[in-house]
Amino acid sequence: MLRNIAKLNITRAIISSAQRNVSTSSRLFDIFKVQDEKDFEERVLKSKNVVVVDFMATWCNPCKMLGPRIEKVVEENKGKVSLAKVDIDELTDLSLEYGVQAVPVLAIIKDGKVQKQLIGLQDVDVIRKFVKSSIE
Repeated sequence: MLRNIAKLNITRAIISSAQRNVSTSSRLFDIFKVQDEKDFEERVLKSKNVVVVDFMATWCNPCKMLGPRIEKVVEENKGKVSLAKVDIDELTDLSLEYGVQAVPVLAIIKDGKVQKQLIGLQDVDVIRKFVKSSIE
């Protein structure tokens, strides 16, 4: 009996995980995690679209709160803007190159150049204006 319950719980966890992955699959091309400096160059600096770079850290609570907010704004502007997530602990040199001294930092990059930055946790309305001003 206990084995059956354990199997059922494992099955539910697998199904739940699969459903989360399916529900976010439409966002994969607009929102991505930067893997290394070459990936950043190809997907951010050479992008034809405006890219919002989210310099963040997994241990940073304000970063965790900002993530869903910026993702919402990117979804609202689907096709006009992409979101690149840069973990400062994994890509320290890249973070230093862009002057990141605290997280979270949002940077708008257009035509390979930083247009502007927003530092710290922000409300959705502030993020919306920040992004909108860069895509008009």
